[in-house]
Amino acid sequence: MKKTIVVNLLLNTVGAFLYTVAINGFLISNHLGEGGVTGLMTIFYYWLKIAPSVTNIVLNGLLLLIGWKLLNKQTVFYTLYTITMISVFLKLIGSMRFPLHDPLVAALIGGALMGVAMGFIMKGEGTLAGSTILARIVNKFFGIKTGSAMLCFDLMVAIPSAVIIGFENMLLTIVELYLSAVILNKLLAQFVEKRSLTIISERFKELASALSDATKQGVTIIDGHGYVSGQKKQLLYCVCDTKDLVKLMNLITEIDPKAFVVMEEVRSTYGKDLLRIL
Repeated sequence: MKKTIVVNLLLNTVGAFLYTVAINGFLISNHLGEGGVTGLMTIFYYWLKIAPSVTNIVLNGLLLLIGWKLLNKQTVFYTLYTITMISVFLKLIGSMRFPLHDPLVAALIGGALMGVAMGFIMKGEGTLAGSTILARIVNKFFGIKTGSAMLCFDLMVAIPSAVIIGFENMLLTIVELYLSAVILNKLLAQFVEKRSLTIISERFKELASALSDATKQGVTIIDGHGYVSGQKKQLLYCVCDTKDLVKLMNLITEIDPKAFVVMEEVRSTYGKDLLRIL
């Protein structure tokens, strides 16, 4: 338990640092915007010269109150830690700037860093508050991908920001938001990527025992019968990590070379000892 907390805090710290580098180093340096609270943070900085660290802690603190009853307390704790670290890093490396001749490059690098940063933070069971909290809530109740939901909320801030940062930079901001959402979805998919196997074999009991030992989880036996032959059949169904797929296929071939196997991608799993919906 303590090891898990330490690992999660480390992931959130790294994510907060990368997020700050993206904001200070590439977005603000090149007069680009963002979405959600971060977008408001950049707008207030350009317009009123309010320190981003102040906007971050105040607005995200308010949104945490909304998420308090809808998100589990562990997520709220990690989120509070993360937004605090972001404000600290914004103070410590506030002078970090990477002005580039081509703002498109800044948008691409900033978007990539933002996506990776959010992936670290969500892997560490935290959020960035802001639109991330709203996206997590939508994900929890409607099953919409977190990255996609965040993109929708972020656009609500990014598009009107054209008044402050200009139309061209607003379009580049949308490119940055899209890239960060794609990278986030890909990273979260990697964290929970699984495959399901449906197997028809005469040696189903032996296969079920071997697969259960190999995956350290249950295997379901389903009774069926062949439509053409009319014979009774037993189907095995199991879910495994993608990294274990080759090992399991070799195991199946070794036990029953004639086994019929159907493999499918699993977008998300939910239940005891399984990971959350993306």
